[in-house]
Amino acid sequence: MKRICLTVIGLFLLFVQSFSQTAPDTSTYKPRKLTFDEANLVSSYYIQNGDHSAIRGGIGSEHVTDLANGIELKFVGWDAKLRKNSLTAGMGVDHHTAASQAWISKTGASRRTDGMRLYPSLDWSRENETKGSTIGGGLYYSNEFNYQSAGVNASVSQKTKNNGEFGVKVSAYIDQVKLIFPSEFEPAGAYTTRGNGEERHPDYASSGRQTYTASFSFTQVINKRVQGALLLDLVDQQGYLGLPFHRVYFTNGVDSVERLPGHRFKLPVGLRLNYFLGDNVILRGYYRYYTDSWGLHSHTASLEATLKVTPFFSLTPFYRYYMQTAADYFAPYATHVIADTYYTSNYALAGFTSHYFGGGLRLAPPKGIFDKHWRMLEIRYGHYTQTTDLVSDVISLNLQFK
Repeated sequence: MKRICLTVIGLFLLFVQSFSQTAPDTSTYKPRKLTFDEANLVSSYYIQNGDHSAIRGGIGSEHVTDLANGIELKFVGWDAKLRKNSLTAGMGVDHHTAASQAWISKTGASRRTDGMRLYPSLDWSRENETKGSTIGGGLYYSNEFNYQSAGVNASVSQKTKNNGEFGVKVSAYIDQVKLIFPSEFEPAGAYTTRGNGEERHPDYASSGRQTYTASFSFTQVINKRVQGALLLDLVDQQGYLGLPFHRVYFTNGVDSVERLPGHRFKLPVGLRLNYFLGDNVILRGYYRYYTDSWGLHSHTASLEATLKVTPFFSLTPFYRYYMQTAADYFAPYATHVIADTYYTSNYALAGFTSHYFGGGLRLAPPKGIFDKHWRMLEIRYGHYTQTTDLVSDVISLNLQFK
C-alpha cells in the first residue's frame, strides 16, 4: 500500500508541474480557457466488526474492511462575461472484503467475500461574481459486482444583499440491483463450478431502483463571528429497495428473503452554525432531524473544533451523537411472524444510538510541503461505536496539489 501511494504522489507532482498556471489577475482581466487549478488525492482505510449480519438474518459476523482511493482534478477558466467556470473530474476505486458475504451460500463457503467499486464523476459550475449567482451540474456513475448506479444533478444559487445565499439542487439516480439470492432460494443447477471450486452464476437477473432528491439551503453571515445555514432535503425512492441476499427467519424457523415496500420518502432537516472564537479557534455545530415513510426517525448532533496551533498547522477534534428508532418493518432474528407483509432483519433499520469521535491534523504552509506544488496534507481518524455492538475505525489521508 505504501509503495502504491508514493508512486501516485510522484505522478501527481509531475502532473502538477506540467499543467500548473497562475490564476488570472482580475484587475487586468482577460478571458482564459480552462487551465489546471488543483488536484486532490484521498485515501482511506475502514474496518468494522459486529455480530448482526443481515445476510444471516440478523446474526453472524459483520466484519468488513474497505480500502478507498480517489483522485480529483479541478480546472478553472474565465469567459468574456467575467464568469468563472470550474470543471472537476474525479475517479474513485474501493476494494472491500466482507466475511458475511460467504454466507450467501448457506454452507458459508464457495462465494466471493471481496469486491471492487469504481465511481467516476464529472462536475461543472459557472459563477457570475457580478450578479452573485452560480449554476452547475454533474454526472456520476458507480459500478460493482452486484450494483450499478448512474446519476445526474443540476444546481443554482443566488447571493443576497445582506450576506446570505439561497441554493437549490436536484438530482436523480437510476440504479440496477443484481438479484443474487441466498443459495437455498436459487433454482436447482443454477450454479456452475470452476476448477478452483468457486461457484458462480452465469447470468443474474436485475431489478431497478430510482432516487430523486431536491435539496434546499440558505446560508447567512449573522455577524463577524457567527455563520449559519438551514438545510432541507426531499428524497423519493422507488423500485427494489432491499437486497436479495438479506435473509429473514420467522418464529417457526422458516427463512425467506427480506421484503420491503417499493416506495420510501425521506425528509431530513438540518441546521449548521459556525462560531469564530478569535483568530485561532473555529467551532462548527450541526443538528439534523430525519423522518421517513417507513417509520424511522433520527436525531444527529455534532461538534467540530478547528484549533490553529500556527497559521499553517491546525488540529480538528470532533464528536457526533446519533439516535434512531427502528423502522416499522424491522425485527431481530427469528421474531418476525409469517403473516407479516413486510420484513427485514437488517440492523441498519434497527433502533440504536451511536457515537463517533476522533480528530485530524492539517498542514498547509504557504511555500508548500517539500515542493511548492504540494500545498496541503490532512490526516483524520475516527472511532465509531453503536449500541448494537457494531464497532468501526477509519483513517483517511488527503493531499492537495496546485
